[in-house]
Amino acid sequence: MIVAPTPRFLALCLSMLLLAGLLISAAPAAGAEWRPPNVVVILVDDAGLMDFGAYGGEARTPHIDALADAGVMFSNYHTSPLCAPSRAMLLTGLDNHLTGVATIPEVLIDSQRDQDGYRMALAPGVETVAARLQRAGYRTYMTGKWHLGSGPGDLPVDHGFDRSFALDASGADNWEQKSYMPYYDEAPWFEDGAPADLPEDFYSSAFIVDRMIDYLRAGDSAQPFFAYLAFQAIHIPIQAPREFIDRYDGVYDGGWDELRKQRWRRAQTLGLIPSGAELGPMHPTLRRWEALSDDEQKLYSRSMAVNAGMLDAMDHHIGRLIAYLREQEAFANTLFVVTSDNGPEFNDPVNASGMGLWMWMNGYHHDLERLGERGSLAFIGPEWASAAASPGSLFKFYASEGGLRVPLIVSGPGVGALGLVGARSFVTDLAPTILDLAEADPTEREGLSGRSLRDVLDSTSLEVYGPEEAVAIEVSGNAALFQGDYKLVRNTLPHGDGQWRLYFLKGDPGETRDMAEALPARFEALKAAYANYAGRVGVIAPPDGFNPLEALRANTLARQRGVSLPLTLAVILLLGLGGALLLWRRRSGR
Repeated sequence: MIVAPTPRFLALCLSMLLLAGLLISAAPAAGAEWRPPNVVVILVDDAGLMDFGAYGGEARTPHIDALADAGVMFSNYHTSPLCAPSRAMLLTGLDNHLTGVATIPEVLIDSQRDQDGYRMALAPGVETVAARLQRAGYRTYMTGKWHLGSGPGDLPVDHGFDRSFALDASGADNWEQKSYMPYYDEAPWFEDGAPADLPEDFYSSAFIVDRMIDYLRAGDSAQPFFAYLAFQAIHIPIQAPREFIDRYDGVYDGGWDELRKQRWRRAQTLGLIPSGAELGPMHPTLRRWEALSDDEQKLYSRSMAVNAGMLDAMDHHIGRLIAYLREQEAFANTLFVVTSDNGPEFNDPVNASGMGLWMWMNGYHHDLERLGERGSLAFIGPEWASAAASPGSLFKFYASEGGLRVPLIVSGPGVGALGLVGARSFVTDLAPTILDLAEADPTEREGLSGRSLRDVLDSTSLEVYGPEEAVAIEVSGNAALFQGDYKLVRNTLPHGDGQWRLYFLKGDPGETRDMAEALPARFEALKAAYANYAGRVGVIAPPDGFNPLEALRANTLARQRGVSLPLTLAVILLLGLGGALLLWRRRSGR
């Protein structure tokens, strides 16, 4: 008697055949020699969780999206709330206070100045992943924003990079070699440790890729490479070629309230947050879209189009790098890590006190018709930043989810095409992951704050940290501690109040319901865990009532005092002469 196989049995057989096929195709060919992977780290500046197309954003990012499709997209990855600490942690695998870059120079206060952890450059003995990979036989290159010091011994060439073209500032103009804010008198670019000038046809995203390709082409192709591309997109000033901006004409006409809701709904569809998770209210000080005049709405809608166009342009140039690697037959053995340093930028530099004169002196405008083009100082402001950070709350500078939770894509050899992964992970995990996948000596990962994500990337494990393991982050008073699905958080002025709160992130990723009173024992335990962390890494907390924007203003004035005085007096004199000439003409009838 012949018994017909059941559908379940046939399905099981088919699954086993498919698995066998995958194992055979993944196995190295007989006699094939394992080669260390090349590594490309792409760091975007101020991109929110949903800014890439793969994460549901409006900007066209097909090359980033293709990397996501072929690898892993992390949905529960956290960085620090400010750029320099994030970069220090990414490159070293250490907590920011242990790197020497606990915060950014722009908001440093007197009690922190020159203290351990606050030297505003990588501390002696702190090694980057580039230096560690050099010992493993890698050639190492860096192009773009550094922001980790430019004094003797502080530039990329001093920290493991064979070649580099680096900007040591929080940002700069994307079309010219000039500052974007009064804190800096210039845009300090360096090539291989020496001051450098930019070409006449400079556009930041194009140049960062061009120079990286130059370094790769000139290097020894027999060696694996580590390439760190730190883009200026989408930091203030947001700027892009007009053809990229025009693609988004009208896309943001519905305003920030509508975009915030759209991204929240999309986040649920994509699985970034649970279905039905609450969207918290915007900060009460932020404006409603309907309160703007028609002209203001046109200007702000165009600003967000510039923002999307800048992302689009960056992705276009990333595509040129990928095309080059394919031409060199290097792409298949290249590991890609794509992420952001923190959440969306909320600052509005144009309407700050005294900025009108500074913009005039430095050749900047904020005109609708030329927004984003050469000479334009464009920004998105706190309302758009809040929308871009959706489904999280707040934005850059803050330890809320909008400031810390950003995209992370890992793709390439040793990484499965796993799609969205919810493993809790942190910026300090990236360096040990790279070293692990590069098969560097295991001793290179000893003593690091982070952990390798390798077991998650190849689907050996679903988690990196156990449910009771705590990981904390602190930058200038903005602090968070994660333990399992819980988060302890404190935010400074002006959008926070300096008070600790407790959230259950798994069910409330929007941080809408403070659980401190409902769970007092857990609340106190997490505060004790944070105090232990702060003591261990050397946190120097700012005083109660600290406002980083006020610190930025004070530090800017201190830097400009005496430096810009002659120029300021000259401007005042010229304005005075101009006024006198106008008065004379009026009186003489001319």
